[in-house]
Amino acid sequence: MNCLNRLAAAIALALACSVASAQTPAKPAVNKNAPVAGSPEAQVAARFTEKSGGQKPDQVFKGRGGLYEVLIGGQIYYVDSDVSFVLAGRMFDPGTREDLTQKRLDTALKVDFKSLPLAQAVKTVRGDGSRVMVTFEDPNCGFCKRLWQNMAELKNVTIYTFLYPILSPDSMEKSKAIWCSKDRAASWDEHMVQNKTTPAAAADCKTPLEQNVALGQQLGINGTPTIVFADGTRSAGAMPVPAIEQRLAAAKK
Repeated sequence: MNCLNRLAAAIALALACSVASAQTPAKPAVNKNAPVAGSPEAQVAARFTEKSGGQKPDQVFKGRGGLYEVLIGGQIYYVDSDVSFVLAGRMFDPGTREDLTQKRLDTALKVDFKSLPLAQAVKTVRGDGSRVMVTFEDPNCGFCKRLWQNMAELKNVTIYTFLYPILSPDSMEKSKAIWCSKDRAASWDEHMVQNKTTPAAAADCKTPLEQNVALGQQLGINGTPTIVFADGTRSAGAMPVPAIEQRLAAAKK
């Protein structure tokens, strides 16, 4: 195996390990945030694509210490200008202890929460529903089921779930059945917690599922579950409940 192939294999392993808490579809979202042609960031993106065996970065940023930050599927990787190595992990400011990786992600992946078409989502209200969050989930996603079951601990929250059928051939039919049921929130909960099959939807039932997929692609959501908080920050994967509580509290400030 030559050096280029070894680097491609290492990058593939890093990518696989870092997305272990989320499931991804076969087709990536359309990238509308590619670096400006001819810029140093664009050159790094091209080298990364070449050396990783075709993996195209969503975005590339100039980072600290001469490093570049490569964003792929909601994860940051650190490379030099020649992409002779790839680092997967967190970067911190030694003085303030600020998580610089999270700071970059919060900026790069921020969503205009108020613009989200919440009428296209399944609405679940717990307690007074004063805290608000959004999830993008596929009914066939194992990590989504883990997240949903864990989120039963959350109190005083409204959860808008965009059914995002991207993982399996029958994801669309299952999502359609849930959306067209008499009680969407109850059907979704029964499916995710009890693995209960929702009766098939009527043929003439209209759904927003295609719009949801288009929305997710526009936002660069490549895997499920993905959580979006009221301040526009987001997180991919089955986030632990204590971390969700912290983000909900931060979003209200």
